[in-house]
Amino acid sequence: VQLQAFGGGLVQAGNSLRLSCVVSERSFSRYDMGWFRQAPGKEREFVAAIRWSGGRTYYVDFAKGRFTISRDNAKNTVYLQMNSLKPEDTAVYYCAADRPPWGSWPIKGLDEYDYWGQGTQVTVSS
Repeated sequence: VQLQAFGGGLVQAGNSLRLSCVVSERSFSRYDMGWFRQAPGKEREFVAAIRWSGGRTYYVDFAKGRFTISRDNAKNTVYLQMNSLKPEDTAVYYCAADRPPWGSWPIKGLDEYDYWGQGTQVTVSS
């Protein structure tokens, strides 16, 4: 299973970016998906997760109201729409997949995910 994340870039504070993660797996629609990020010198941290059906989502506090996770199972793609970006959102963003049987919802731990993408850099300037 391969995950390819893209869509990062350099933006000014207050602007938006949409990250995409394409998964090379026919059973993608059965995978719970998550987004994490890692800033320089910091540990990787959870951002958001979405159930395999798309029917449930979960966000860490700093993402609530600004970020939206979604998925298109027909395209094997999960998205992270990020609005009102702040300099402290600067990080490498990673997508991750949890295959069945799934962990207990919400799936926030790094070790609960089975597959990881390579990351995409997001830089927010002030």
